[in-house]
Amino acid sequence: MENWLKKRIALSPTKLAVVTPETKLTFRELGDLVSKQMGLLAKLVKKGTHVGVLTNNNLTGYSLILALQQLGCVIVLLNKRLAAPELQYQLADAEVELLIYEDDLALVDLTGLEMVSFSELANQTSEACQGLAEFKPDEVTTIMYTSGTSGRPKGVCQTYNNHLYSALGSALNLGLTTEDNWLCVAPLFHISGLSIMMRSLIYGMTVTLLPKFDADEVMRYLVAADITAISVVPTMLKQLLALGQSSLNPAFRFFLLGGGPIDKPSLEKCQAQGWPVIQSYGMTETASQVVALSFNDAANHLGSAGKPHFFIQLKFASDGEIMLKGPNISPGYYHQALKNQRTFVDGWFKTGDIGSLDQDGYLYVKGRKGDMIISGGENIFPREIEDCYLKLAAVAEIVVAAKEDAKWGQVPVAFIKLKEDISREKLVTYGRKFLAHYKVPKEFYLVTDYPRTASGKIQRYKLLAQLAKLQKIV
Repeated sequence: MENWLKKRIALSPTKLAVVTPETKLTFRELGDLVSKQMGLLAKLVKKGTHVGVLTNNNLTGYSLILALQQLGCVIVLLNKRLAAPELQYQLADAEVELLIYEDDLALVDLTGLEMVSFSELANQTSEACQGLAEFKPDEVTTIMYTSGTSGRPKGVCQTYNNHLYSALGSALNLGLTTEDNWLCVAPLFHISGLSIMMRSLIYGMTVTLLPKFDADEVMRYLVAADITAISVVPTMLKQLLALGQSSLNPAFRFFLLGGGPIDKPSLEKCQAQGWPVIQSYGMTETASQVVALSFNDAANHLGSAGKPHFFIQLKFASDGEIMLKGPNISPGYYHQALKNQRTFVDGWFKTGDIGSLDQDGYLYVKGRKGDMIISGGENIFPREIEDCYLKLAAVAEIVVAAKEDAKWGQVPVAFIKLKEDISREKLVTYGRKFLAHYKVPKEFYLVTDYPRTASGKIQRYKLLAQLAKLQKIV
């Protein structure tokens, strides 16, 4: 396929490509900036070089990612929140030869590779060079690490075809066009952020790039700018709802919600305000969302992730595990032959999530297979318990995990942030009104925070390791 950036510049040179708080660039101007970056990189890399990128959301990082893609490098996108040992592991695992990092992202104790900061790169002698004429569909262009909620993160290989069909599937599902302007507050090192960049080249749409999510700042853009779409997770959407601003700019079309289903009160508030929310399901291995629930269907299919995109096939393993097949599914994890044999079977990707379809073909995700609690032969999914208790006024947040038990094998226990004091007896009584008795947590622990991965996913196993130090609710 023809180089996306070159093709986009040829098709719409004067169309606005990227907007930041400091500047606006057309696709032609973005191309000029990328060419400048390519010249600075020319002495440091060649086609196929594995290059780590550590950046904030800004135009320099944005253009650098595109420049490396133009040169045919394999771009290893690194989470800026990682500690040095976590970074060191990923750099070694992905066989990174050069690390390019933003100056204010302090790096310590990293060894075994060449490193260059953004300012050092800017001082390199520029060389004339040409970008790839074509992108080979099955060639890996990016490697992005999974969160590692239960072990070592794995490097997900993503091909040009993966990103292309992710963009095409989104366009068919969401009705995206060159006229869209996507507000990007998701980090570029995350698939939700990177996929917005790729869509921009393929659709010709504008990306408005902000350094981070700040509810007040985002709301100003949603009201005053011609933003048509934004990707959010539930906590972001709730913060925006809390601002009490119902009217958005006339061009706005939808919030694309990932990271879990929206709760009923928040959905009802969105509906009352006329905020269109498209709930979705996807992951790094699928190059962003592959299942989506339209706003019009949300009320009748509460808790559903929706229906698969046009290019995606979906089926279930015998134990209910969701399996996906399609051209945007990763070819596998980098240097993980055994894991790949277990996870990618006959073209099908075993997601690790358990789910089911209703009679109308809508997908319901019950939870992670690894999070499932087996108590006395009964399967229990933490999400069901958590959703139940979140409706209780005293509960601010709750996470449920499996504790080993001599009699039952495992039992559910809960880790709770409270809005107000409540006794264990009242928590148990409440649970038994809505849940089977074996699903009601046997113990409740007070917490002030939850251990999370660098991308914000809760690590249940770390909560279990803290049991002896936590205060029980009695």
